[in-house]
Amino acid sequence: MNGNMLIKNASQLITLSGFAAKKGKEMGELGVIHNGAVMIENGRISAVGKNQEVFKERDESILRQRGFCILDASDRAVLPGFVDSHTHFIFAGYRAEEFAMRLAGADYMEIMKRGGGILNTVAATRKATEEQLMSLGSKRLDSMLSHGVTTIEGKSGYGLDRDTEIKQLKIMTELNNTHPIDIVNTFLGAHAVPGEYSGNGDAFIAFLIEELMPEVADKNLAEFCDVFCEKKVFSTDQSARLLQCAKRMGLKLKLHADEMEHIGGGELAAELGAVSADHLLYASARAVREMAEAGVVATLLPLTAFSLRKPYARGRYMIDQGCALALATDFNPGSCFSESIPLLIALATINMSLTPEEAITALTINGAAALDRADIIGSIDAGKQADIILLENPSYHFLAYHIGVSVVEKVIKKGKLVFDKKQGGIIHC
Repeated sequence: MNGNMLIKNASQLITLSGFAAKKGKEMGELGVIHNGAVMIENGRISAVGKNQEVFKERDESILRQRGFCILDASDRAVLPGFVDSHTHFIFAGYRAEEFAMRLAGADYMEIMKRGGGILNTVAATRKATEEQLMSLGSKRLDSMLSHGVTTIEGKSGYGLDRDTEIKQLKIMTELNNTHPIDIVNTFLGAHAVPGEYSGNGDAFIAFLIEELMPEVADKNLAEFCDVFCEKKVFSTDQSARLLQCAKRMGLKLKLHADEMEHIGGGELAAELGAVSADHLLYASARAVREMAEAGVVATLLPLTAFSLRKPYARGRYMIDQGCALALATDFNPGSCFSESIPLLIALATINMSLTPEEAITALTINGAAALDRADIIGSIDAGKQADIILLENPSYHFLAYHIGVSVVEKVIKKGKLVFDKKQGGIIHC
């Protein structure tokens, strides 16, 4: 496969045309083309439109001679690949016992205070070899790909020391070079205060700023810097100190904000010009307004709220206030051990009152914007990277309607078929 392909006869071609995040009412506009076609050359989209428009002056037999793959999408909906813009997929160890504790009534922060939670995973990840983490990461990426995900963000944060944080970021860089899914690295050294700094978060922030982050930036190991801005983790002052330094070092900004309670993380994201603020279960009306004005993408993670039995973030309200909303899984071993895009869509539409159209926008062009990549992925536009999925069904409505079940039949990455449910799954090129 050479990255040259013609997709024809799509029942619905969902273009989501655009090169920036969609806000407010724009999120309901999918740009549907019936009986549509897409021409892909060298891994990039070269033409989009109705069949007759794309076929104009193009002979299918000549395309075949030139090595083009011809894909008939009759009775299929065709969409941009999903972008999962918030994951923690490189880790060792599992926390099934902690999940059982939560089901029995224990609070997430209470478990963390006992030495469980993030610090539990930190201990296991520090012990794991690079080979073990590579193998685990690759298998998780395969599962994500089967759900139609073509780009993800991956965070460090299960090392909280120099060697393991660097190890996590290097593994993600290697997987980005070897796996079909594109991976965007985020440095989340400020994910928790490690045991060796217990009770001294300021000293740990100083360590990150003075010793670890300069190496991450100098070696180009991450594109973003994130921080768990939360009561009993890192305050808004500590978070601002870290993120301001990250910005000076050339890293773009993200925040875990207002997940467990409101402490001003959303407002801080707007003040600092972060690309996204994530979670936002307890974001204030002021934070929503300021994020909308500042162009911060509000990334909501309903799978985590579901897993923690927390109230969902106010997605409907945020869209109505003019926010650009993204959806992501937050795949991680503790608060959300799920990479399920179908369940994510179900929760967003049924429990958060997003329309199917808004949910799709949030998982494509707005997910791309949350990674500062809306100019190259997230929609089916000429010039963009050809990351495309085909559904088993003729309508995009089946994404929400077939509750909790993947209806993705084929995944195309950079013009190459990399997943086909009918051919047994992942296609290794």
